[in-house]
Amino acid sequence: MTFVILGCALPSYQVWWPFFVVLFYILSPIPTLVARRVSDNSGNTSNPSLEFAIFITMGFVVSSFALPIVLARSPEKDPVIQWGACYLTLAGNVVVYLTIVGFFMAFDQDDSDYSMW
Repeated sequence: MTFVILGCALPSYQVWWPFFVVLFYILSPIPTLVARRVSDNSGNTSNPSLEFAIFITMGFVVSSFALPIVLARSPEKDPVIQWGACYLTLAGNVVVYLTIVGFFMAFDQDDSDYSMW
């Protein structure tokens, strides 16, 4: 989040449009959490609801990376954000999504002990 806030608030940028990626941060884990909650444990190897939830989640992830790039590639006379703000937002995206993946990996194991890493 620090990178995203820096991309918005530094004196040379001062545009808060990149902060809209926070909406994608909030929305991205929701489909997977809901699908895991309502999934049936019938022993099937494939779960269509979980696969659809992962598809929707990947849409949010790709959108959060695409938004700052699209904002920075707006008409060259007056781009919406500068490329430095775009790079800071992309770095923030990487950190946030690695944290979300780490959360799912750490808390997905129901019966494991934390000392067994």
